[in-house]
Amino acid sequence: MSLRVAVFLDYQNVHLGAHSLFLSYGAPVHEALVHPVRLAERLVAKRRDGGALTSVQVFRGRPNPGHQPTLAAANDAQTAAWQRTDARVQVVRRDLNYRSWPTESPREKGVDVALSIALVEGALLEQFDVGIVFSGDTDLIPAVEMAFRRTTPRIEIACWSGLKPLWFPAELAAGRRLPWCHFLDQTDFNQVRDRTNYLAKPPQP
Repeated sequence: MSLRVAVFLDYQNVHLGAHSLFLSYGAPVHEALVHPVRLAERLVAKRRDGGALTSVQVFRGRPNPGHQPTLAAANDAQTAAWQRTDARVQVVRRDLNYRSWPTESPREKGVDVALSIALVEGALLEQFDVGIVFSGDTDLIPAVEMAFRRTTPRIEIACWSGLKPLWFPAELAAGRRLPWCHFLDQTDFNQVRDRTNYLAKPPQP
């Protein structure tokens, strides 16, 4: 039987990383949005041992409609579209923090914690054979390392080429690079972009 592969996406980190690397200066941020299923399938296709994509878990913030109604509507529409078209997609959203609004942009809060819990819980319950975490947020390293060392499933990571992977610091100090990292480049990004202009579309039921 094929290995069951679950992909965990730190969505804001993934698409802002792509924006900084692959788009021209000043390009709108929404032009770097990626489609979670296409991205996850790309990762599975790159695995030497292959596998069957069984779960795509997306973790991201949600704008407050009272502060940012257009962005909130776009976020809702995008989430609905992803989950409506593929049952493997699960989107976990946390309300953005507007403590310094409007002087400063709102910030994500609790997204990394939600991803960490989902990864460790899924690994402990053996809900997948391979878990791939796509993020550059170093706050995730303790959870990734626990799942990697203390559970049965194989834990891998993914990163855009040109950014730093979530390799374990102690292993790097010893000259080793763990876990295995899948590097995606400009060509991969072009293949997985979500070009739908959700800013111009109303939320879908």
